[in-house]
Amino acid sequence: MLGTGAHVRVIGKGRKERCTPLAKATAAVLKAWLREPPRGDGRLLFPNSKGERLSVHGVKYLLTKHAANAARVCPSLKGKRVTVHLLRHTMALELLQAGVDRAVIALWLGHESVETTQVYLEATLAMKEQALAKTTPRTGRPRLFRAGDQLLGFLNSL
Repeated sequence: MLGTGAHVRVIGKGRKERCTPLAKATAAVLKAWLREPPRGDGRLLFPNSKGERLSVHGVKYLLTKHAANAARVCPSLKGKRVTVHLLRHTMALELLQAGVDRAVIALWLGHESVETTQVYLEATLAMKEQALAKTTPRTGRPRLFRAGDQLLGFLNSL
């Protein structure tokens, strides 16, 4: 069902089944796709050109092809390596920036621990700039540090 609660079930790494919700826009595109004449024998939603199951290499080929088309409209994409893993990483960062809890992101990605998810959640430049904007600037002039006699005595005794 592609209405409320639209989702997809996938078998991922380690043969783990994962249930991922679909955005409304994605569900709308899938509804339109399902109105098209079926490809192959109609058993597969996204078959390859021979009507068979789409392989990992087929997905990579399609992603590379569409990334090249996108680069024509968005020149900053030229020369960038777009992978399925990069899309996964991008989704995790977008969830983080939207304020989604890290534990929920870990579940979304199918990770057993939040520590595994941490790899995906490196701070972006925008996030770093936001954190910097929250700091207060120092007042006054910077001064040269001068160690006291006690500290100098300790350091000399080493």
